[in-house]
Amino acid sequence: MLTALFRTKGVDAATADAEASEHKLRKSLGVIDLTALGIGAVIGAGIFSAPGAAAAGAEGRLPAGPALVISYILVAIACGFAALCYAELASVVPVSGSAYTYAYVTLGEVVAWIIGWDLILEYAVGNVAVAVSWADYFKALLANVGLHLPPWLSTTLNHARETPGLFDAAPHLFGVPIVFNLPAGAIVALLTVLLVVGVQESSRVNAVMVALKLAIVVGFVLVGAFYVKPEHWVPFAPYGAQGILSGAAIIFFAYIGFDAVSTTAEEAKNPQRDIPRAMIATLAICTVLYIAVTLVLTGMVPWQELGVGDPLAKALEGAGLQRLAGVLSFGAVIALTAVLLVFQLGQPRIFMCMARDGLLPKWAAKVHPRFRTPYVTTILTGIFVGVPAMFVDINEAIAFTNIGTLFAFILVSLGVLVLRRTSPDRTRPFRCPAVPWVPLAAVVCCGILMVYLPLITWMRFVVWQVAGVALYFLYGRRHSRLRQQHGAGL
Repeated sequence: MLTALFRTKGVDAATADAEASEHKLRKSLGVIDLTALGIGAVIGAGIFSAPGAAAAGAEGRLPAGPALVISYILVAIACGFAALCYAELASVVPVSGSAYTYAYVTLGEVVAWIIGWDLILEYAVGNVAVAVSWADYFKALLANVGLHLPPWLSTTLNHARETPGLFDAAPHLFGVPIVFNLPAGAIVALLTVLLVVGVQESSRVNAVMVALKLAIVVGFVLVGAFYVKPEHWVPFAPYGAQGILSGAAIIFFAYIGFDAVSTTAEEAKNPQRDIPRAMIATLAICTVLYIAVTLVLTGMVPWQELGVGDPLAKALEGAGLQRLAGVLSFGAVIALTAVLLVFQLGQPRIFMCMARDGLLPKWAAKVHPRFRTPYVTTILTGIFVGVPAMFVDINEAIAFTNIGTLFAFILVSLGVLVLRRTSPDRTRPFRCPAVPWVPLAAVVCCGILMVYLPLITWMRFVVWQVAGVALYFLYGRRHSRLRQQHGAGL
């Protein structure tokens, strides 16, 4: 039985499943499209919100202070190691599914299930947090032009409980107050419709949004540089290495998304060449922007004052640039919309791959006959993300997302080592350099970041894993195509 649990799926079999006519997706994405999707996924709350919380300290965590720029560099190095591992596997296995598919062909079925289960944390749970953040910025943008939504129509339940009189002021249905975050649910519904219509159309919309938010971020750096006061950088690291590592654990969320490029492998024109290039380019571009923004931000405002949800806007307001602060709010809305779009694109394709393997019901693998998109899982993902986003808060979702993603990075890095040993002669259009040292460095770096996550996050992660393993034995293992091919008795 143990051997059956760790039985791997062949690379050729994975590719054949993707090319089957009933599952085949439309190939329409080039390297620029893929890079834009990566940047669209990465640059969001990590650049518009996270720097303030990490620099000033959040929820009792040690502040990084101006040394937050070192935190961003350290996380970029850790993600860089992981990106090189992803790039090699993406060139060998040009199939949607990202880390799930890579684990299936290297580490075995049960590990693939676990990593697929964890990717729900990265994409679906992470998007709940992004949708809530988007709604906050959207409300701020409306307020700048004099429009205000009723509080009961734009507030999560957690915030409603903390707002005196809100439940009493809200309309009631059968005596129950109606309170929900309509903007968060509405944006998820809108993007779900767009993603069902087609990936090329979604890519075009994403490209426009990426261009806008890059222009706004670069504009902040260029304008803010004239208001930097070097004395704000002293002391540079008020809490030393502990503060830097604490900040790194918080802002890891800022780098999540470069791996989402690999979920579109079946829609790329030349996935074996372009997927690795797009992931590495995404990480490089975003790292440069993060470093520039962090240096300017901590130079404009004392780090002790940055513990707010919109630190960049605060910095501009402090410099007397209120109108630009309004423009920045618009940029944040655009940035977070792009993040939502790419993650809502990635999650359905992972579900589709799991369904093709029999680990989820067959209907989850259906592709729309006209649009050639996984429309069933796209709609379900929209429901799974949109409904919770209207009621839950953001903070706990971020930490939960981080631990699931770090665990996925570790397993992908180990997968490179395994596939180098089991299939040493297989053609690798992109080869991760310095194997085994780069994959091992990715494992160590991601492991260190996991250690700095709160204990409660670890406890919830363990519960999530137990639930996932139970679901695998109750359904996935019984319906696995690989198990059926090798004998149902195993």
